[in-house]
Amino acid sequence: MADLSARQHQMFPVLNSHQIETAKRFANGEPRYFAPGEFLSKVGDHAAPAWLVLQGSMDVFRHEGLSRETLITTHGVGQLSGEVNQLSGRPTLAGARAGAEGCTAMAFDAAHLRALVIGSADVGEIIMRAFILRRVGLIDAGAGSVLIGAAGNAALSRLQGFLARNAFPYIVLDSSTESEAKALIERLGILPSQLPLMVCPNGTVLRNPTDIEAAACLGLTPELRPDKLYDVAVVGAGPAGLATAVYAASEGLEVIVIDERSVGGQAGASSRIENYLGFPTGISGQALAGRAYSQALKFGAELVLPVEVNRLVAPKVDDGALTLELAGGKSVAARSVVIASGARYRRPSIAEIRTFEGNGVSYWASPIEAKLCAGEEVALVGGGNSAGQAIVFLAPQVRKLHLIVRRALEETMSQYLIDRIRALPNVELQMQCEVVAIDGDPGSGLAAATLHNRLDGSERRLALHHLFLFIGADPNAGWICDRVHTDEKGFIVTGQSFDAHCGFTRKPLSLETSLPNVFAIGDVRAGSTKRVAAAVGEGAAVVSQVHAALSFMNAGR
Repeated sequence: MADLSARQHQMFPVLNSHQIETAKRFANGEPRYFAPGEFLSKVGDHAAPAWLVLQGSMDVFRHEGLSRETLITTHGVGQLSGEVNQLSGRPTLAGARAGAEGCTAMAFDAAHLRALVIGSADVGEIIMRAFILRRVGLIDAGAGSVLIGAAGNAALSRLQGFLARNAFPYIVLDSSTESEAKALIERLGILPSQLPLMVCPNGTVLRNPTDIEAAACLGLTPELRPDKLYDVAVVGAGPAGLATAVYAASEGLEVIVIDERSVGGQAGASSRIENYLGFPTGISGQALAGRAYSQALKFGAELVLPVEVNRLVAPKVDDGALTLELAGGKSVAARSVVIASGARYRRPSIAEIRTFEGNGVSYWASPIEAKLCAGEEVALVGGGNSAGQAIVFLAPQVRKLHLIVRRALEETMSQYLIDRIRALPNVELQMQCEVVAIDGDPGSGLAAATLHNRLDGSERRLALHHLFLFIGADPNAGWICDRVHTDEKGFIVTGQSFDAHCGFTRKPLSLETSLPNVFAIGDVRAGSTKRVAAAVGEGAAVVSQVHAALSFMNAGR
């Protein structure tokens, strides 16, 4: 939980008279008067604008639990309502009504609000800081969706993870102990198989929803315009893809970013990144992704989550549009495509492993998993930096952590992480070992894992309910590998040559694939450095190459 008590002046700033006049130039429409108690917007409203108070006051409130309402703050003259969702027109997480003396205010829809944030550096900085802090406050307060289910339930944990990784606030009510939750279940006649429930900010109740259904209810999956042609379509919202979105959108390109899961990619699951330039005390992957996400929205990039890209259709003529075919029968057309789809967590060849995924077997270590295994004995497989970060995060919260590796940590992990792990008293290193079997009950979860020692052939059974796997990743390029050249491991090759049938006489740029105007960056690219900083660097570098490729198109080359 973040302590925001000392930052209230930044969460709810007051613009001076000069800043108010600057802001008014970007508003859409004339000032509007609201009578006392009249709603300016309600929780869950789509495309609710931010409101700048010119006279009177405005009470901002949120929902608490299923039936209560809590006042967040009262805005006076010179204060602006809204938070991060207002930058994209997504459903609002807080409502607003005129105060006792009424309220005169000016509206800023998403487009006009972004114009203000970009057009005035002074006012824009104040607004962006306030919006980000307000989102943090909403997350801490659990002011978004209400999840109802049994603690430890795999589907509930999945929903929690999805919302947390997308920085969407929520609160959990235990279906067996919370009176509000039990009353709703009885009133709706909910069966145990229909849990968990998700009550969206607009009041819609979803029964055991998928991530896609949850995202649609929250407005994370906007309606796509079939007639729109983007300059850049980015596949993947990890550090590389988000960097591309920020730099391309800030330079005036029309950008859309599509990801099948959430923002942040693999880096988003890192509890703390300590070797990223500019963050000497470290930053969590989720916080880094959240900041980049806000930056992308600020510059007008569109983000679509969670939607899977099925395939890429090359243009029929040299200067035609590239088409991304998406799950659900939708499609996106763009003049260029940047593949930043990263890598998939590698699944070991252990019988029944899928049965326990999300029910004892995890491929990341977030606060949700840490809470579930607090005080217990756990095991973690992997010797890379991601594994090291997870160990440092988990070990202080569990009774004992077995670190299972097949070779010396010095071969695969940064020294600062190795030193920190060796200082942890409850980490037991299982060298030259691998997990060969797991067992348990699909209903109650994982019960044990069997280790095999590769040197002497001995086996050891560990009784545990939580197994974390950080054993590397394979390129997430299955949807595109039949269209572009890849190396023997499936990573996308760039900067070599175009396919002969493309008919292009120019040579490909260094980050361009065998298809013209299609680029690959980050972990999915052959030869890339698998580090967050390198991915961000490639995300920035590819934008200049996109500009060059588009200029070639305009010149008919």
